[in-house]
Amino acid sequence: MNVDELKNHYVSGIRDFRESDFIGADLSGQDLREVNLRRVNLTGANLSHADLSFANLREANLTGANLRGANLSRANLIGCELLRANLSDANLTEVGLRGAKLVDAIAQSANFTGANLAEAILDRLDLTKADLSDASLNRSKLVGVNLSYANLENANLSNANLNEANLEGGYLVCAILQGASLEEANLRDADLSRARVSSANMINANLVNASLRGTNLSWTSLRGANLCKANLYRANLNWANLSEADLTETVLISAKIYCVNFQNTNLSGTLMPDGVPHM
Repeated sequence: MNVDELKNHYVSGIRDFRESDFIGADLSGQDLREVNLRRVNLTGANLSHADLSFANLREANLTGANLRGANLSRANLIGCELLRANLSDANLTEVGLRGAKLVDAIAQSANFTGANLAEAILDRLDLTKADLSDASLNRSKLVGVNLSYANLENANLSNANLNEANLEGGYLVCAILQGASLEEANLRDADLSRARVSSANMINANLVNASLRGTNLSWTSLRGANLCKANLYRANLNWANLSEADLTETVLISAKIYCVNFQNTNLSGTLMPDGVPHM
């Protein structure tokens, strides 16, 4: 089936085009709401500004596709291939992307509010300034992902792999990062206030000037992390590992520090909890 046939069928009320081949097709700006494109091959297709809301793209191949500014609200993209795809400025609110592959894709300023990205493979995905508030990213693979200045408020990143991720300036208020791995991640100037980060791996992470007010970091490894000028007011650090970390001028007022490992930690100018001597 070619593109003209698809358009004519769609106008006549046909919505089922599963397992068709539209490699390199130009469907930019098309109204494709509620269309069934399950397992369709759209490699290299142009779908910029197309309306694919409520569409079924389960297990479709969108490798290298242009979806810039497309409306994919509440679409089904479970298990979809989106390698090197362009999703910048796209609307993906409440989209289903469980188990999808978006390696090396671009999604700058895209809206993923309430999206399900659990167990997705998102390595090196560019999500600069994207909105992922209330999104589910549990057990997802996000190695080297760019989430700088992204909104991750209330997002679920439990057990996710964020090693070497860039979260500079990210908004992670009340986010769930329990059991997540953020080894060597960049969280400079990020806001993790009231986030749940217990039992996480933050070895050698950059948390310079980060806000961790009221954050639960119990049992978390921050060995070698840079927390210079970070704010940990009322944070829970019970049983955390801060050995070899840099806490220069860090605020620990009213923080819980029971059984914290401060071996070889730089505490120069650190504001410690009341009654705790400077070490």
